Amino acid sequence: MVQVSETYLIAVDGGGSGCRAVVATLAGQVLGEGTAGPANATTDLDQAMANVREAIGAAIHAAALSADVWQSSVGHLGLAGALTNEVILRIAAGCGVRRATVSDDLETAAAGALGAGSGVLVSVGTGSVLAARQGGALVRLGGWGLQVSDQASGAWLGRALLERVLLCHDGLEKHSALTLGVLEKTGGTAMSIVRFASTARPADYAKLAPLVVAAPEDAHGRALMKDGAAYLRRALMVLDPAEAAPVCLAGGLGPAYADWLPPEMQERLVAPAGTALDGALQMARSAAERGA
Repeated sequence: MVQVSETYLIAVDGGGSGCRAVVATLAGQVLGEGTAGPANATTDLDQAMANVREAIGAAIHAAALSADVWQSSVGHLGLAGALTNEVILRIAAGCGVRRATVSDDLETAAAGALGAGSGVLVSVGTGSVLAARQGGALVRLGGWGLQVSDQASGAWLGRALLERVLLCHDGLEKHSALTLGVLEKTGGTAMSIVRFASTARPADYAKLAPLVVAAPEDAHGRALMKDGAAYLRRALMVLDPAEAAPVCLAGGLGPAYADWLPPEMQERLVAPAGTALDGALQMARSAAERGA
């Protein structure tokens, strides 16, 4: 195992379905990668911190570096739900990296996708959030959690799908192949869905989202994707009333909405320059250069 004689960079991208970490040289060369479970600071901060430490440890192990890299590195963690100073300070103190800066995952996603340029980021995964860079400032829209927000997200799609299954069960809607399949998958009864929902977290609902995305010809699948796209369309118009800025669809589900947007918005779609993990690595490097 290599002993540490220089400073390394550690970057983490954490969300409702899992977290990823890398350890890299100061020049940005990735030496090792690690993954772990959900890391949403709002849903479960203790779980998020445990999974962050696990992912970092796995990245350090993959890089064949010794354990003292934890104390000699500069890190940046971008975690879903890291929205208040109190939470950010707790994450920085508990992540195990001695010199760590923290932001929510929107900032790292925007840094990775947009770089220093202007544009609108539509990040849709387990949760959803949008941001526009305007004059150097990042303006945020949405992303307040499944209980009150996160429209179009994987968790939102999964929960809405179960709602439709129950509407069909009650005779208010007609079953389709999608709803019948989900009913069987979740236990075959209305009460089995109720039991699932009583303990389900956003990541649990999001596991059903691929079924919706894969069923564009199904009446219920089509309706849910249209509803999600309608929300994204409204949000884009709020962030960019001139309808001129480039738009990046990012996250596990973002690209799935491309074909559901109106043609004039599709024409503005551009590929993200990088991922949220790339953005976290950029921010870790900036912190190292500042001496943070």
